[in-house]
Amino acid sequence: MQKFDVPIEATTISLEALRNYSMGEKTHHDQGDEASLPFFKRAIELDPNFAMGYASLAAVYGNSGESSLALENATKAYGLRDRVTEREKLRISNEYFAATGELEKQAQSCALWIANYPRDDTPHTDLGGNYAYMGQYEKALAEYQEALRLAPDDMLVYSNLGGMYTNLDRPAEAKAIFDQALARKLDGGVLRQNIYALAFLQGDGAQMERQVAWGTGKVGDEDPLLSTQSDTEAYYGRLSKARDFSRRAVDSALRADSKEIAATWQASASLREAEFGDNLEAKQGIKAALTLGPGRDLKVLAALTLARIGDTAAAKSLVEELEKSYPSNTMLNLYWLPNINAAIEINQGNPSKALASLQVAAPYELGWGLNWATTLYPAYLRGQAHLLAHNGVAAASEFQKLLDHRCMVGNFVTAALARLQLGRAYAMAGDTAKAKAAYQDFLALWKDADPDIPILKEANGEYAKVR
Repeated sequence: MQKFDVPIEATTISLEALRNYSMGEKTHHDQGDEASLPFFKRAIELDPNFAMGYASLAAVYGNSGESSLALENATKAYGLRDRVTEREKLRISNEYFAATGELEKQAQSCALWIANYPRDDTPHTDLGGNYAYMGQYEKALAEYQEALRLAPDDMLVYSNLGGMYTNLDRPAEAKAIFDQALARKLDGGVLRQNIYALAFLQGDGAQMERQVAWGTGKVGDEDPLLSTQSDTEAYYGRLSKARDFSRRAVDSALRADSKEIAATWQASASLREAEFGDNLEAKQGIKAALTLGPGRDLKVLAALTLARIGDTAAAKSLVEELEKSYPSNTMLNLYWLPNINAAIEINQGNPSKALASLQVAAPYELGWGLNWATTLYPAYLRGQAHLLAHNGVAAASEFQKLLDHRCMVGNFVTAALARLQLGRAYAMAGDTAKAKAAYQDFLALWKDADPDIPILKEANGEYAKVR
């Protein structure tokens, strides 16, 4: 044990595998997911029955957005759980339920882990994420605070806690946490993404640029920051720049041999095109994304995009595939599929059916959607369904939710477009003054937007009527 320097215990036949696993865990705490990946891969090469090695790989892939690889490795670990200690079984079960998306079972697993091993920080971190997915941010905050108390040298804990303070509109506390991490020489891509998110809300363009620059050339860290910058450009209507950053994000992920992530960035860009009204660009983008690689998150984005542009048959085909492949996934069945089905009904002119579908998602609408971001899609689609039903007052109430929760929605496209939709809702309700103000708000936000975006052309024409 002294020779191989393995401070972490895990069940394996190989001390060399245990050494790599131990180095992977330490690197994961200090620098994040991407840096730890080679160590965990090496550990399972040395011991193909190393259950905890597969569990850690599942966690890394899950954090990175590679849901297929996360589920594959979590399933392998779960199948080997009879070979390990009780403590390891708890970790393995936790990662398995996280990969399958069974939030209730994962929460139960975390609670049992905490009860039996109260000094472990990981179950608090994972339970915090579990609460965040369900939109219970105060509960998530409490778990992240406890995780930091137990693990004051874990970069990921600082990142999660600071991100939660940002979501709850507590920017001073978020900045203090990020500064503490950097002062302790803890750094990594996920921390930089959260620093970027705070800077966006504060309108600090220079700080955002510094974070993107930090990621340049860093495998696994560069592409998420480039994709985030593409979202910011799109938020302000600078679509040409947004497309360029998305292309760079996809290329960066492909260079890192992360095809599933590359496909997700492509699909995210395509969904944006759909919301902006360029159906052809959206459809071509989704076709390209689906050829890059498989993945639950990719198929969710693809189905929603196809539903938004009116390709109902293709959208329903993906819905059926998702239902069959992930029957127990909480957020898929109670959040995303209701959104996709509502989008289909809206496109077919059935507002009542859309609203009925979205009732299922209501308890989770503030929760994390994909890539650990709140989209508030249920409220956005509900607002559009009310517009379709000519209920301007109800529509305005829904679109206002996105503005009221700006710190959660951040630079996601729905946050910008909610201003335009609010103008439409007030105009329908006959409140010309509020409609004019909402249109002005949107057009001011998009003052530097590319002029040929379809939804911007619509906005200018509508504003001319209420001015």
